Formats: sequence, structure tokens, C-alpha cells
Amino acid sequence: MFVDPKPVDPQKLQAFVDTLTQEIHAQADWGKVADYIPELAQVDPAQFAISIVLADGTKVAAGAHHKRFSIQSVSKVFTLACVLGRVGEQIWTRVGREPSGTRFDSILLLEQEHGRPRNPFINAGALVTTDALLEHRAPKDALSEIIGFICAACEDDDIHIDRDVAQSEERTGFRNIALANYLQSYGNMRNDPALTLGTYFHQCAIEMTTDQLAMAGRAIAQLPQAPYVMTRAKARRLNALMMTCGHYDGSGDFAFRVGLPGKSGVGGGILVIAPGRASIAIWSPGLNAYGNSQVGTYAAERLIKFTGWSVFG
Repeated sequence: MFVDPKPVDPQKLQAFVDTLTQEIHAQADWGKVADYIPELAQVDPAQFAISIVLADGTKVAAGAHHKRFSIQSVSKVFTLACVLGRVGEQIWTRVGREPSGTRFDSILLLEQEHGRPRNPFINAGALVTTDALLEHRAPKDALSEIIGFICAACEDDDIHIDRDVAQSEERTGFRNIALANYLQSYGNMRNDPALTLGTYFHQCAIEMTTDQLAMAGRAIAQLPQAPYVMTRAKARRLNALMMTCGHYDGSGDFAFRVGLPGKSGVGGGILVIAPGRASIAIWSPGLNAYGNSQVGTYAAERLIKFTGWSVFG
């Protein structure tokens, strides 16, 4: 169990996130939204939200924590959890567990490594994971399992897909289409690539608030009051992959600055896990050069300096 050397007073934590939110808006250094997805290009980058659920169930939040946003690649964590429950260790014959060191949509290593993606969080690996969840059933059933898992994890049935974002990605997701067809050429797609792509685009278009996302993360953090939706062993695996691969070619930088497992999405969301202590969700839609939330990464770093939470002690 993770041991926190510096217990956090919830009132002091609330005061900290309130002050942090004010500072972030005053600095106004927001980064650039994911304008290659037309629907996300319209999102105002000058937004910030943070929600934290502590081990005792206390909730702390600031900023636009009631506003829904597209979780994008954060959804890969929940999809992988579903796949591990469905096919178990078999998934690792199709996708690796190593950092890529390349952009999330790169095809370079996929060619060099004969169609086996480095990990399930880069786009090629996520397509394989979604393909595994889709096998022998309709896309609506695979999507229902992902959403059902999230609803159970956050104990909230008000989780939906933003159809406009999904359609926007379907119209412009040329790199993902190329990746899916390349995977197919190596026999690492079990379904029609068009079905897997459609399922993947809709999975990424799930929208949540930071309040909901932080609640869903309790299971991965193995908080005492979290609903039982996964085993401790599965949570450890997810945490390991989030730490080493959760921020693409910026994963080492995030580990260095924050020291906790995290998974980002190009919608600006980050799910950060302090195992046994807290589940943290941060959202700010402007991205840095790695494709991760610029303000979100800064906020996570500031939060960890305040709380003392880190898997590295």
C-alpha cells in the first residue's frame, strides 16, 4: 500500500486548488487545442478544472469541474480494463508493454516491429485493444461495455458519447485509418478495420466532468471506498502502464515532474493516480508539444509538490 509521508488536510487542499486555479487563469499560458479534430478546434483553451477524491471519500474540486469534455485517450485506460477482464493475458500477444518514445499516432515503430504496437496507449495499440473488445460482437455492445464499466466505476449513470466529436473524428481520422489498415496488413486486426475504427472514434468521444473522472479513477487507485470493478492485480498493471506509457513520448517528463501514474488525452484531460491515497482528474484543453494538457501537467506538478504524493517517495 502506498504510504503518504505527509497527510493532507482537506481544507488546506481546497484552499490550495482554489489559489492554483486563480494563478493559472492569471498566467493565461494555455497551450494549443487539438485543432486537427474540428470539434475540438472550437473549444476555448482558457479553461481549467481539477477534482480530487481522497481515500476517505472526501472530494475537493475547483474551476470548471462540472463541465463535460471529451476524454479522448483517457478512455484507453477503461477499454484496457474491460479487455483484461474479457481476454486476460492473451492481449499481450498482440500488443506490447513498452514505452514507444514516438508520437501517439506514429507508424514508424509499427513498421519496424511487424505490426505489433509497443503499448496499448499509443493509437495503434489502442486500436488493437478496441479490436479485441469488439471481437464476435457488434460495436454498440463493445461501447456499452466500456460505458457500463465507467458508470460502475464512478457510480454515475450520466456518462455519454458526444456524437458530434465522434463524427468529426471519423471524417478526419486519416492517420488512425492508416494505422488500422497497416495493422490489418500484418494480421493484427480480427475485425473489419472500419468497424474497429468506428468503435474507437466513439470510445474516444466519451465525455465526462473532472468530478466523474476522478470518481472513476478510485478503482485504479484502489481507494477503500471504491466500487469493486477490478482486482488489485489489474489495478497494478494499469498503474504501471500509465506511469511508463500514459503520456506518449512525454511519459518520462511527466514521471520526472509528477512522479505518479497518469493518462492524458488530446481533449485536455489527465487522470492521475496516487495509489491508495487519491484519484485526481485535471482538464485544460490547450496542449503542449507532446499532445498532453499544458496547464494540466503544470497543475499536477504543483499539486504533488503541495501534497508530497509520489510513488518515488
